[in-house]
Amino acid sequence: MPFQFINSIISWFLKKRKHQMELFLKYPVDVQDELLMKLISTAKNTEFGKQYNFISIVNYSDFSKQVPIQQYESIEPLIERCRKGEQNLLWPTKIKWFAKSSGTTNAKSKFIPVSDEALEDCHFKAGKDMLCLYINNNEDAKLFTGKGLRLGGSSAVYEDNNSYFGDLSAIIIENMPFWADYSSAPKQEVALMGEWETKMEAIIDETIHENITSLVGVPSWMLVLLNRVLEKTGKNNILEVWPNLEVYFHGGVNFNPYKEQYKKLIPKEDFRYYETYNASEGFFAIQDKNDSDELLLILDYGIFYEFIPMSEFDGENSKAIPLAEVKENVNYAMVITTNGGLWRYLIGDTIKFTSIKPHRIKITGRTKHHINVFGEELIIENTEEALKKACDKTQAQVKDYTVAPIFMDGKQKGAHEWFIEFDKAPENLSFFTEMLDDALKNTNSDYEAKRYNNMTLTMPTIHQAREGLFYDWLKTKGKLGGQHKVPRLSNKREFIEELKNLQ
Repeated sequence: MPFQFINSIISWFLKKRKHQMELFLKYPVDVQDELLMKLISTAKNTEFGKQYNFISIVNYSDFSKQVPIQQYESIEPLIERCRKGEQNLLWPTKIKWFAKSSGTTNAKSKFIPVSDEALEDCHFKAGKDMLCLYINNNEDAKLFTGKGLRLGGSSAVYEDNNSYFGDLSAIIIENMPFWADYSSAPKQEVALMGEWETKMEAIIDETIHENITSLVGVPSWMLVLLNRVLEKTGKNNILEVWPNLEVYFHGGVNFNPYKEQYKKLIPKEDFRYYETYNASEGFFAIQDKNDSDELLLILDYGIFYEFIPMSEFDGENSKAIPLAEVKENVNYAMVITTNGGLWRYLIGDTIKFTSIKPHRIKITGRTKHHINVFGEELIIENTEEALKKACDKTQAQVKDYTVAPIFMDGKQKGAHEWFIEFDKAPENLSFFTEMLDDALKNTNSDYEAKRYNNMTLTMPTIHQAREGLFYDWLKTKGKLGGQHKVPRLSNKREFIEELKNLQ
């Protein structure tokens, strides 16, 4: 059969990359050090390189002393000049693509420069590596006998002053090699449609009669698509629509709250879930083992990594350490230097290492998406774990949630206020609240201390969100689809007040 032959050829080609990975697995620090010096040498004559005297940098110690840690605001003037056509500012090769970052719900967008090197040596290489790792772990994989359903961002690519911007997923689709487009669905013009709800229907119409063997996309939005597929086809589960479906490559949000819903939609014992960790700024890590919740940090994508212990985090004034100095189970903010022209850039994510040989990580949250109004240091990892425990004890299923502080007022003590949209609500919301509170105490000692005898924090307040509340809220923001996410934790009440008004 020709499809089987194509599957064998592509699988053989992808597997070859595994031998190259052995180099950074064996010599991680050497690979990273060599990469850093190559990035510095390449960019020494850029405006940024001259400003920070790249030509005099001979090692990591020089680099960390001479180049300050950056946040987006620090380099925005250079990026804006680049968007207007100036070149050789942050990176020497021509940059015409900018990924409009949708990782935040702030009105102000970020435009992340995407060089040709970042596309080829990072994003496209990572896409192949994702398939390579899966195929190496699953010898009987038949991915290429069918197509992969990709669910990207909600925006088309727009032109501005001879530069182009849009969701990273849209930029990748625009630049995809023909063979990748051939093996994917929907076709390019549908994948790049700007209006999310229209695009959703077009994707379904195009794919329900295809042989779909894999899914790629953010769990929250893929769930919306799959449920809509069942509505439209009248089938009981997704395997009745796509019987050869074998793997779902997901990323963007924590998968734990969605896992049980996917198992019901795709009732297949040996169905695989593979997590990836990428952003507009780069592709960082891929699950490299079946049934694992750890991600292998990939060290040869043109990205040099540094880490700031969150216990010492102070934004741009923080002191970062290189990969050689990291320890297991410490919460770090991640700093990246890339072949797209980002230098010591604080990406805003926090991770911890679960293993040093090799370097495997878990994503723990965001540097800004946490609650620390009362010294409780609540991070997303805490809330996700506590929700899972509370759901296990009450047979509930959570679809979406957000948390904000209730500030102290006179004699009134503080608390946390939750909006939770359930797929399956608990029979008793008060008992669920108790279980969640207990789980948070067990997960986070700072939270437990503030909750002791209601000293600082009282019992959380939980509102059961009406069906579709978060969807409607994102719609009012023009943030439906793809990479857009509900902010989980905030030190302010802005999001929760808007939700209350829509409830």
